[in-house]
Amino acid sequence: MEEPLAAAEPFERIGKRALRSLASSAKSVEHAEGHHVVEEGGTPLGFHLITEGEAVVEVGGKQRRQLRTGDYFGLISLIDGKPRSATVRATTPMRTLFISPWVFGPVLEAETTIARDLLPMLCELLRDAEQRDS
Repeated sequence: MEEPLAAAEPFERIGKRALRSLASSAKSVEHAEGHHVVEEGGTPLGFHLITEGEAVVEVGGKQRRQLRTGDYFGLISLIDGKPRSATVRATTPMRTLFISPWVFGPVLEAETTIARDLLPMLCELLRDAEQRDS
């Protein structure tokens, strides 16, 4: 499970030891076509990296974007524990690597370099959001 995680933007900068810790705690999850993997306003259950299939992101019932193999969702909720900002619905049979907050927290504490390595990417996400809003 290390290879898909290493290729995902949030984790491409982290060290091998930290990556191994995350990968060993990730689970492969299958989602049927039409399944709502996460619901807007719902409890933050964790991070998903799509390893097979496609999904759509919906906000307020409107489609915002398509997700494909290699895309991810749930990173912000994984970190801040706030409710989901969008619904993600599988549009094909889909498989994801899933990391729960209960697993991520202890790994983050043990592998402190993960937080440092995630900061530049999170800053970039914030800047992109600010530019879209202005």
